[in-house]
Amino acid sequence: MAQASLAQTNDLPVQDIEALARQGATQLARSPEADAANGRIEVVVGTLDNRLQLAPCRKIDTYLPAGVPALGRSRIGLRCVDGPKNWNVTLPVTVRLWRQAVVVASALPAGTVLDSTHLGLAEVDVSDAPATTVALPGLALGRSLNRPLAAGATLRSTDLKQRLWFAAGETVRVLAMGNGWQIVTEGQAMGPGLEGQFVKVRTENGRTLTGRPTADRQVEVKL
Repeated sequence: MAQASLAQTNDLPVQDIEALARQGATQLARSPEADAANGRIEVVVGTLDNRLQLAPCRKIDTYLPAGVPALGRSRIGLRCVDGPKNWNVTLPVTVRLWRQAVVVASALPAGTVLDSTHLGLAEVDVSDAPATTVALPGLALGRSLNRPLAAGATLRSTDLKQRLWFAAGETVRVLAMGNGWQIVTEGQAMGPGLEGQFVKVRTENGRTLTGRPTADRQVEVKL
Protein backbone atom coordinates (compact mmCIF):
# COMPACT_ATOMS: atom_id res chain seq x y z
CA MET A 1 0.00 0.00 0.00
CA ALA A 2 1.50 3.34 -1.10
CA GLN A 3 1.98 5.82 1.72
CA ALA A 4 3.36 9.29 2.41
CA SER A 5 4.05 10.97 5.75
CA LEU A 6 3.17 14.58 6.51
CA ALA A 7 4.67 15.76 9.78
CA GLN A 8 3.46 18.75 11.79
CA THR A 9 5.28 20.38 14.71
CA ASN A 10 2.09 21.84 16.18
CA ASP A 11 -1.38 20.44 16.70
CA LEU A 12 -3.19 20.17 13.37
CA PRO A 13 -6.47 22.07 12.95
CA VAL A 14 -9.17 19.88 11.46
CA GLN A 15 -9.82 22.42 8.67
CA ASP A 16 -6.37 21.62 7.23
CA ILE A 17 -7.35 18.01 6.44
CA GLU A 18 -8.36 18.78 2.85
CA ALA A 19 -5.09 20.62 2.17
CA LEU A 20 -3.14 17.64 3.49
CA ALA A 21 -5.23 15.28 1.35
CA ARG A 22 -4.31 17.32 -1.73
CA GLN A 23 -0.62 17.26 -0.82
CA GLY A 24 -0.66 13.53 -0.09
CA ALA A 25 -2.56 12.65 -3.28
CA THR A 26 0.00 14.61 -5.32
CA GLN A 27 2.91 12.77 -3.68
CA LEU A 28 1.30 9.36 -4.15
CA ALA A 29 0.49 10.12 -7.80
CA ARG A 30 4.23 10.57 -8.39
CA SER A 31 4.95 6.98 -7.34
CA PRO A 32 6.50 4.76 -10.07
CA GLU A 33 3.38 2.58 -10.14
CA ALA A 34 1.22 5.53 -11.22
CA ASP A 35 3.32 6.30 -14.35
CA ALA A 36 3.02 10.02 -13.65
CA ALA A 37 6.69 11.01 -13.46
CA ASN A 38 6.24 13.43 -16.36
CA GLY A 39 3.37 15.88 -16.45
CA ARG A 40 1.39 18.28 -14.31
CA ILE A 41 -0.67 16.90 -11.44
CA GLU A 42 -4.00 18.52 -10.55
CA VAL A 43 -5.91 17.32 -7.49
CA VAL A 44 -9.53 18.12 -6.66
CA VAL A 45 -10.43 17.07 -3.11
CA GLY A 46 -13.94 16.27 -1.97
CA THR A 47 -15.46 17.47 1.28
CA LEU A 48 -14.87 15.78 4.60
CA ASP A 49 -18.06 14.72 6.37
CA ASN A 50 -18.74 17.68 8.69
CA ARG A 51 -20.23 15.35 11.29
CA LEU A 52 -16.78 13.94 12.01
CA GLN A 53 -15.02 15.32 15.08
CA LEU A 54 -11.30 14.74 14.58
CA ALA A 55 -8.83 15.37 17.35
CA PRO A 56 -5.79 17.59 16.66
CA CYS A 57 -2.77 15.63 15.44
CA ARG A 58 0.98 16.22 15.19
CA LYS A 59 1.65 13.71 12.39
CA ILE A 60 -0.64 12.38 9.67
CA ASP A 61 0.11 9.62 7.17
CA THR A 62 -1.66 9.69 3.81
CA TYR A 63 -2.18 6.46 1.89
CA LEU A 64 -4.04 4.84 -0.99
CA PRO A 65 -6.60 2.31 0.23
CA ALA A 66 -6.11 -1.18 -1.21
CA GLY A 67 -7.29 -1.52 -4.81
CA VAL A 68 -7.71 2.24 -5.30
CA PRO A 69 -5.96 3.93 -8.28
CA ALA A 70 -3.58 6.85 -7.77
CA LEU A 71 -4.95 8.65 -10.85
CA GLY A 72 -8.48 9.56 -11.91
CA ARG A 73 -11.50 9.31 -9.60
CA SER A 74 -10.16 7.87 -6.37
CA ARG A 75 -9.99 8.16 -2.59
CA ILE A 76 -7.17 9.21 -0.30
CA GLY A 77 -6.75 7.90 3.22
CA LEU A 78 -5.46 9.98 6.14
CA ARG A 79 -4.63 8.58 9.55
CA CYS A 80 -3.36 10.27 12.68
CA VAL A 81 -0.33 8.43 14.07
CA ASP A 82 0.75 10.95 16.72
CA GLY A 83 -2.00 12.65 18.68
CA PRO A 84 -4.11 12.45 21.82
CA LYS A 85 -6.54 10.20 19.92
CA ASN A 86 -5.59 8.45 16.67
CA TRP A 87 -8.10 8.40 13.81
CA ASN A 88 -8.42 7.21 10.20
CA VAL A 89 -10.59 8.77 7.46
CA THR A 90 -10.85 8.74 3.64
CA LEU A 91 -11.81 11.54 1.26
CA PRO A 92 -12.90 11.40 -2.39
CA VAL A 93 -10.33 12.90 -4.77
CA THR A 94 -9.97 13.37 -8.51
CA VAL A 95 -6.34 13.31 -9.63
CA ARG A 96 -5.71 14.55 -13.17
CA LEU A 97 -2.42 14.09 -15.01
CA TRP A 98 -1.86 16.75 -17.67
CA ARG A 99 0.76 15.89 -20.28
CA GLN A 100 1.78 16.92 -23.79
CA ALA A 101 0.37 14.32 -26.17
CA VAL A 102 -0.73 13.90 -29.76
CA VAL A 103 -4.28 14.99 -30.66
CA VAL A 104 -6.13 14.85 -33.97
CA ALA A 105 -6.78 18.18 -35.68
CA SER A 106 -10.16 17.22 -37.16
CA ALA A 107 -12.70 14.42 -37.08
CA LEU A 108 -11.23 11.34 -38.77
CA PRO A 109 -12.98 8.15 -39.92
CA ALA A 110 -11.70 4.66 -39.22
CA GLY A 111 -9.10 3.57 -41.76
CA THR A 112 -7.51 7.03 -42.12
CA VAL A 113 -3.78 6.79 -42.85
CA LEU A 114 -2.30 9.48 -40.64
CA ASP A 115 -0.07 12.23 -41.98
CA SER A 116 1.29 15.45 -40.46
CA THR A 117 -1.85 17.46 -41.34
CA HIS A 118 -3.97 15.21 -39.13
CA LEU A 119 -1.92 15.58 -35.95
CA GLY A 120 -0.92 18.17 -33.38
CA LEU A 121 0.29 18.46 -29.80
CA ALA A 122 -1.70 19.68 -26.80
CA GLU A 123 -1.70 19.41 -23.02
CA VAL A 124 -4.41 16.87 -22.23
CA ASP A 125 -5.65 14.90 -19.22
CA VAL A 126 -4.25 11.38 -19.61
CA SER A 127 -5.08 10.11 -16.11
CA ASP A 128 -7.33 7.31 -17.37
CA ALA A 129 -4.51 5.52 -19.23
CA PRO A 130 -1.22 7.48 -19.41
CA ALA A 131 0.78 4.60 -20.88
CA THR A 132 -1.35 4.43 -24.05
CA THR A 133 -1.00 8.05 -25.19
CA VAL A 134 1.18 8.82 -28.22
CA ALA A 135 3.88 11.32 -27.23
CA LEU A 136 5.11 12.53 -30.64
CA PRO A 137 3.37 12.89 -34.03
CA GLY A 138 6.21 11.07 -35.79
CA LEU A 139 5.33 7.87 -33.93
CA ALA A 140 1.94 7.76 -35.66
CA LEU A 141 2.77 8.89 -39.21
CA GLY A 142 1.73 6.31 -41.79
CA ARG A 143 -0.35 4.35 -39.27
CA SER A 144 -4.05 3.61 -39.85
CA LEU A 145 -6.88 4.29 -37.42
CA ASN A 146 -8.92 1.31 -36.30
CA ARG A 147 -11.81 3.51 -35.12
CA PRO A 148 -13.18 7.00 -35.83
CA LEU A 149 -11.90 9.91 -33.72
CA ALA A 150 -13.54 13.25 -32.95
CA ALA A 151 -11.70 16.53 -33.52
CA GLY A 152 -9.32 17.22 -30.64
CA ALA A 153 -9.36 13.63 -29.37
CA THR A 154 -6.20 12.33 -27.73
CA LEU A 155 -4.50 9.74 -29.93
CA ARG A 156 -3.73 6.47 -28.15
CA SER A 157 -1.80 3.43 -29.25
CA THR A 158 -5.04 1.44 -29.02
CA ASP A 159 -6.56 3.69 -31.73
CA LEU A 160 -3.99 2.46 -34.27
CA LYS A 161 -4.23 -0.71 -36.30
CA GLN A 162 -1.65 -3.35 -35.56
CA ARG A 163 1.30 -3.27 -37.93
CA LEU A 164 1.97 -6.37 -40.00
CA TRP A 165 5.76 -6.67 -39.96
CA PHE A 166 5.85 -9.77 -42.18
CA ALA A 167 3.68 -12.52 -43.62
CA ALA A 168 3.69 -16.22 -42.78
CA GLY A 169 6.43 -18.05 -44.66
CA GLU A 170 8.72 -15.05 -45.03
CA THR A 171 12.38 -15.20 -44.07
CA VAL A 172 12.98 -13.08 -40.96
CA ARG A 173 15.93 -11.90 -38.92
CA VAL A 174 15.91 -13.51 -35.46
CA LEU A 175 17.52 -11.73 -32.50
CA ALA A 176 17.89 -14.27 -29.69
CA MET A 177 18.82 -12.50 -26.44
CA GLY A 178 19.80 -13.62 -22.97
CA ASN A 179 21.49 -12.12 -19.93
CA GLY A 180 24.41 -10.17 -21.44
CA TRP A 181 24.46 -11.90 -24.82
CA GLN A 182 22.75 -11.77 -28.23
CA ILE A 183 22.78 -14.05 -31.28
CA VAL A 184 21.51 -13.06 -34.72
CA THR A 185 20.29 -15.68 -37.16
CA GLU A 186 17.60 -16.22 -39.77
CA GLY A 187 14.43 -18.25 -39.77
CA GLN A 188 11.09 -18.79 -41.45
CA ALA A 189 7.99 -17.20 -39.94
CA MET A 190 5.37 -19.83 -39.12
CA GLY A 191 2.64 -17.18 -38.85
CA PRO A 192 1.98 -13.50 -39.60
CA GLY A 193 4.13 -11.00 -37.69
CA LEU A 194 1.49 -8.82 -36.03
CA GLU A 195 2.64 -6.03 -33.73
CA GLY A 196 2.32 -6.95 -30.06
CA GLN A 197 1.63 -10.65 -30.67
CA PHE A 198 3.89 -13.67 -30.35
CA VAL A 199 4.90 -15.60 -33.45
CA LYS A 200 6.77 -18.86 -33.98
CA VAL A 201 9.87 -19.01 -36.16
CA ARG A 202 11.70 -22.08 -37.49
CA THR A 203 15.45 -21.46 -37.56
CA GLU A 204 17.95 -22.76 -40.12
CA ASN A 205 18.86 -25.70 -37.85
CA GLY A 206 15.21 -26.74 -37.51
CA ARG A 207 14.63 -25.34 -34.01
CA THR A 208 11.31 -23.61 -33.32
CA LEU A 209 11.47 -20.37 -31.32
CA THR A 210 8.73 -18.01 -30.11
CA GLY A 211 9.22 -14.26 -30.06
CA ARG A 212 7.69 -10.86 -30.77
CA PRO A 213 7.86 -9.03 -34.11
CA THR A 214 9.64 -5.71 -33.50
CA ALA A 215 10.45 -4.35 -36.97
CA ASP A 216 10.21 -5.15 -40.66
CA ARG A 217 11.02 -8.88 -40.98
CA GLN A 218 12.53 -9.01 -37.50
CA VAL A 219 11.68 -11.09 -34.42
CA GLU A 220 13.11 -10.75 -30.90
CA VAL A 221 13.35 -13.91 -28.82
CA LYS A 222 14.20 -13.79 -25.11
CA LEU A 223 15.88 -16.92 -23.81
